Amino acid sequence: VQVVESGGGLVQAGGSLRLSCAASGRTFSTYTYTMGWFRQAPGKEREFVAAMSWNEGNTYYANSVKGRFTISRDNAKNAVYLQMNSLEPEDTAVYSCATGGILMTCFSAAYDSWGQGTQVTVSS
Repeated sequence: VQVVESGGGLVQAGGSLRLSCAASGRTFSTYTYTMGWFRQAPGKEREFVAAMSWNEGNTYYANSVKGRFTISRDNAKNAVYLQMNSLEPEDTAVYSCATGGILMTCFSAAYDSWGQGTQVTVSS
C-alpha cells in the first residue's frame, strides 16, 4: 500500500488547514480497516492525532485536538482527510498518515504503511 499526504503549509494561529491522504495498492481495500493521522514535532516523539475505521466511519481523537480537528474519508477515492481548525503553534509538526488493521488505536506500532508526511507550521 502506498500512502501520500498533501495539504500542509504555513498558517497563522487560529487559522485552518485541510490535510489529504491518498492510499493506493491492490491490498488496500482488502486489508485496511483503519486510517490514522500522527504528527511529530522537532525533538519530540511521534504522537497520535486521529483515526477512523474505514468501513464504519467510527472516529477516535487525541484529547489535544478533540473539538478542533475532524477526520473524514472518501471511500471511492481511498482518501482520508484531516480538517484542522483553530490551529495553535503547538500543532506545528510533520503530519503523517498511515493504514492500520482491525484495532483502531492510538499506538503507532499497529499501523503498517506510512506516508512521507506533510509539514504544518502554525505561527503565533
